[in-house]
Amino acid sequence: MRLYPYSWRRKLRKVPYLRDTYRWLRDCWHYFCFVLFADVPLSYGERIALLKRLRKATKGIDCAHTEGELLVVMAGMLALTPDVPGVVVEAGCFKGGSSAKFSVICKRLGRKLIVYDSFEGMPENDDPHDQPSKFGFTSHYPGGIYAGAYQEVVDNVRNYGEPEVCSYVKGWFDDTMPGFDQPIAAIYLDVDLPSSTRTCLKHLYPRLSPGGLLYSQDAHLPPVVDVFEDEQFWRRELGIAKPQIIYSRHKGILWVRKAPN
Repeated sequence: MRLYPYSWRRKLRKVPYLRDTYRWLRDCWHYFCFVLFADVPLSYGERIALLKRLRKATKGIDCAHTEGELLVVMAGMLALTPDVPGVVVEAGCFKGGSSAKFSVICKRLGRKLIVYDSFEGMPENDDPHDQPSKFGFTSHYPGGIYAGAYQEVVDNVRNYGEPEVCSYVKGWFDDTMPGFDQPIAAIYLDVDLPSSTRTCLKHLYPRLSPGGLLYSQDAHLPPVVDVFEDEQFWRRELGIAKPQIIYSRHKGILWVRKAPN
């Protein structure tokens, strides 16, 4: 068994032209699948128009996600029915690429997008990340990494998204999330740290409406997956049994649909 089963991809990505070609082909495949097969209430023309906006944002903003990952999340959001009340909450926005894209979806759905971020990068932490990810490499997340300045994020959303549906909450999650009292229709977590994942679940999941969706883009990180699979955490911090965790074919995405009351 190879320690790095995706080593050929890492070697490919070190060659700029081949790396860019690989990403372009990968994204084209995901666009093709979304247009033809996604179970969303959009016509083919509307799907193509949406993808053009997403592509423009991807080219203009430094994004830490793949198009395939975000399209999985967007398809779920678009399929939400009006009887699932609430806003969309994003935790961890980096440079605002995902925020700009989600804002387009939120405007169509008539929902507000609330973006939580420190706008200073990740907090100082001693969270373990010594296990190889599902992509075959070990990641480290020191304090300050993945920083996107507040004004940079706001400008990116204004240039590529729908700023009128967005609200921003600046600060560390431990300080800003307690007391949040609005119903939530969908949650998107891109926080990388187990500690941040626990904070988000503790304060946001109780506000998720029945039938609502929670997505994490950190399913490739074993320490984060351990949080989701920790039965004791769910019972101790949220007072419920662990919900069913569904893993997408895109290795970075997992999701939960909150059961009806």
